[in-house]
Amino acid sequence: MRSPVGLDATFAALADPTRRAILARLALGEASVLELAKPFDMSQPAVSKHLKVLERAGLVSRGRDAQRRPSRLEARPLAEATRWLADYRQFWVRSFQNLDALLEELKRNGKKQGRASRPRKRK
Repeated sequence: MRSPVGLDATFAALADPTRRAILARLALGEASVLELAKPFDMSQPAVSKHLKVLERAGLVSRGRDAQRRPSRLEARPLAEATRWLADYRQFWVRSFQNLDALLEELKRNGKKQGRASRPRKRK
């Protein structure tokens, strides 16, 4: 399991929509800074800054292919963040199941009380 500092870096990196979009693009395969900058209205140096944040968080690695430095997605930090979030998902699942059970009980009790207090129609 990653340290809390590692999770902090992962979530901080994921907090920015541009960085999430870069990760989504890299999920399709490695890409250069130029390729990553194309869909955004920003300079290559700005994309490089985003890549550095992603790289420090361990979400991206950069290789060397002649003069090209392709970036690639590193999924391990995402998997660790997902495991951390899964514990909270279980909490919410249990909470919603308890709420469903309570609502069902209230509905049943309401029907019982509704029948007893309803006046009969006269003919």
